[in-house]
Amino acid sequence: MLGVVQRHCRQLQPGLSHVLFGVLLSRLCTKTTAMSDMQAVVLQQAGGPDNLSVGRVAKPQPQSGEVLLKVFATAVNRADTLQRKGLYPPPKGASDILGLEAAGKVDELGPDCKGRWKHGDKVMALLPGGGNAEFVTVDEDHLMAIPEGMTYQEAAAIPEVWLTAYQLLHFVGGLQEGETVLIHAGGSGVGTAATQLSRLAGARPIITAGTPDKLQKATDLGAVTAFNYKEGEFAQKVLDETNGKGVDVILDCVGASFWQQNVRCLALEGRWVLYGLLGGGSIDGDLLSQVLRKRINLLGTTLRTRSKQYKASLVKSFSERALPHFVSGGSVQLRPIIDRVVPLQDISQAHSCMEDNKNTGKIVLSVREDERDEL
Repeated sequence: MLGVVQRHCRQLQPGLSHVLFGVLLSRLCTKTTAMSDMQAVVLQQAGGPDNLSVGRVAKPQPQSGEVLLKVFATAVNRADTLQRKGLYPPPKGASDILGLEAAGKVDELGPDCKGRWKHGDKVMALLPGGGNAEFVTVDEDHLMAIPEGMTYQEAAAIPEVWLTAYQLLHFVGGLQEGETVLIHAGGSGVGTAATQLSRLAGARPIITAGTPDKLQKATDLGAVTAFNYKEGEFAQKVLDETNGKGVDVILDCVGASFWQQNVRCLALEGRWVLYGLLGGGSIDGDLLSQVLRKRINLLGTTLRTRSKQYKASLVKSFSERALPHFVSGGSVQLRPIIDRVVPLQDISQAHSCMEDNKNTGKIVLSVREDERDEL
């Protein structure tokens, strides 16, 4: 390209050729730089939402078995807020850019890809990090095709929370048809997904949440009942709902502040799936004797740090058993619940909203318009 510029400039008058050569060279360098970097969320230092901004960073290059995804929409997760505070570092080798999911088009295939995806395919991705950017690299086995008729913004609300909920219910909790599951934080992204997936599995979801709107949303999505944890203890209400038996499975992202009520309303040999500690991790009380007495299965789990093979198996199972139900017209209709969509530049506002528990469902970040290449 540089040689072409030089040849054209030599045909002009000597003085003018030097000027024109400089202008064209400057434009060429600017274009090359723009192709090699991108806009992304930047964390200046650990701390509050105001430490987040959007800046230019190096564009990632796909490695063996990876795909470069051109991102149209991404989302905010609770893990992002913890990472921003310095409390949840990314796994070794993962991008330090925030963002655990993204939706967009396949832009480039790395070496040794198996041929399942091609340039231009519309996909959504489960990520260990890097999603809050214009481009992100992703393992080809961690991609899912966007269902027909679904927007990028809707698709961006699926990977992290729906795969987390699916993992909690099936891979860890072993939920069976006819069982009852208690889902805490029922208005969250994971909670709204878990409620729908429970009904898909033929189970009975009971929800706890902290506002009337979130309780109503839970019942609209199929919860058999929903309790406000701020209005007295939920344990006795759960026991009354289950005729004294208790629930078979609990999905718990709260931890310490709910442990006594969880133990009380969990059925004999029930499964207590712990995946978060919003209510703290230090327990003062005789937990272990009650775990023994009721033969409780206490199961701790995360998704972000799981192996690539585990995530690939999870994506495959979800794609086969749940993803087809996002297409309209089926006997059971699944749908991502979106609280709001904000531009990537409003990342600080999005984090503040999540930490204030103002959202019911996902907070989605719009990265680019469907047919535009830049922010």
